[in-house]
Amino acid sequence: MPASPEDLFACFDHLGISVETHHHAPAFTVEQGNEVWGAIPGIHCKNLFLKDAKGKLWLVVAPAHTRVDLKTLPGRIGSARLSFGSAQLLGEVLGVEPGSVTPFALINDHQRRVTPVLDAWMMAQPVLNYHPLRNHMTTSIANDGLRRFLAHTGHVAEVVEL
Repeated sequence: MPASPEDLFACFDHLGISVETHHHAPAFTVEQGNEVWGAIPGIHCKNLFLKDAKGKLWLVVAPAHTRVDLKTLPGRIGSARLSFGSAQLLGEVLGVEPGSVTPFALINDHQRRVTPVLDAWMMAQPVLNYHPLRNHMTTSIANDGLRRFLAHTGHVAEVVEL
């Protein structure tokens, strides 16, 4: 059974990571997010669940306004040609539905099948915002808190300029 938002928050508490969560209408896309994020401070992000031609899985996390070029990205991360992973694979590996993709879903990737790719500029910002496994909430976390969380899950992120 995949982790729930409550499980995720308990993990943050266990790790001593301070977060703040805001409830809002569901946001399945960046455009919908722009309508509900309102006054939530920090960088709002998008998350792309990708699969390369060799079957390797990637989670690309970037500021919502960033255009991610899937044709040039493989050369920067050492992957084969990239395409979007299916909703079924997303649920199987990360335990979330489309529209709720988040780096926090790596809590469910116990086999470490997914390689996270984080935008370098984003990781230099003090406050980052992601869905806490469901898209009707946004959780604010410091960049060092995100790094500690990823280390806890056993995932080694590639930090690149997207």
